[in-house]
Amino acid sequence: MKAFPALCVVAAFVVVCSLSGSVQATVVESCGSTRSLVPIEENVVDISNCEKGPCKLKRRTTVSINQKFTPTEDVKSLSTTVFAKIVGLPLPFVGVDGTSACPYLFAEDGVTKQECPLKAGVPVVYKRSFDVLEIYPKIPSMTIHWELQTKSGRSITCFEVPAKIV
Repeated sequence: MKAFPALCVVAAFVVVCSLSGSVQATVVESCGSTRSLVPIEENVVDISNCEKGPCKLKRRTTVSINQKFTPTEDVKSLSTTVFAKIVGLPLPFVGVDGTSACPYLFAEDGVTKQECPLKAGVPVVYKRSFDVLEIYPKIPSMTIHWELQTKSGRSITCFEVPAKIV
């Protein structure tokens, strides 16, 4: 019976360690009418400091996005389409929107660099960050649309998340 308290302490330590190593994903939504090759349910998206929208994008900070997905067909190249929908108007994220996604791709481990082309059935991690500039106005409500597309404009992955600039 004297070993029982020690066993409880060890068990608690194991539980805490396993929880601290778990991946926190951000709750995101599908892009509605956009039909992506990889359904939103098969993506794991992590936006820094945001588990659930609206994500608070603090001015003078850098926001990181990690997205894990598995293409269901070979993909030669990917471009990034990113904009904020504010009062129904799409405003592109300058410096991110329209750029190649290929330099920001990694193997499933998230460390090993992997560029395009992508192979069907092979998981990849897309890692991108952007600055929330001080000159941006405070915006209490918007939706961020983040999409990876082929050269021909076919959507491979797409998600949306409510956000605000604070």
